[in-house]
Amino acid sequence: MSEASGEAAADEPDFNEIGRKLFAQECDFLWAASSASQLPPPGAPEIAFAGRSNVGKSSLLNALTNRKTLARTSHTPGRTRELNFFGLGGDVDTARLRLVDMPGYGYAAASKQKIASWTDLMRDFLRGRASLLRVFVLVDGRHGLKPVDAEMMDLLDRSAMSYQIVLTKRDEVKAAELDKRVEETLKAIEKRPAAFPQVIFTSSQSFAGIPDLRAGIARLMAERGF
Repeated sequence: MSEASGEAAADEPDFNEIGRKLFAQECDFLWAASSASQLPPPGAPEIAFAGRSNVGKSSLLNALTNRKTLARTSHTPGRTRELNFFGLGGDVDTARLRLVDMPGYGYAAASKQKIASWTDLMRDFLRGRASLLRVFVLVDGRHGLKPVDAEMMDLLDRSAMSYQIVLTKRDEVKAAELDKRVEETLKAIEKRPAAFPQVIFTSSQSFAGIPDLRAGIARLMAERGF
């Protein structure tokens, strides 16, 4: 499979439209957790977003939800030091879907103690969260997968947690390089047991790929019975 086309087959629901309506709902901050004991109680289905610091995670969350300041953007690596939960269409008990902003990784300026603490938090979250449907691993589309991304994928594979690669900053990549970057990424994940075999290339500036991501999330929820 290659980059999502966003086209619905004639015999299936229009996930583009379902995804559009899903993310058109109100979206608000719900909860922050810096340890496993602080996680919100299970409830609505959850999807999480992981990625290297400055990969554009906050910008993508804002674009996905049509907000400007849902997730704060920063040029300081490691700003997100907690698991931040946002709710679509309700509060912590009634939300249709929870979005989880995971701590950025690959922050060279952070202390080893802080890195270990954040890594433990992510490991605990991934291994014990039945409501977590998938982790979307954001990768800078200008550079492709890096060793720190492979480390994150190793953790997800060990945790048997489904994940999907989302390439970011599409608007900063030459048109002739787009397909090549997608194919390189697909090849790199083809033997990884927990990787979903599809890559979406996005831009938080032009919104390219954002409808595809929304549609993919809507399809995932339908497949899991939500």
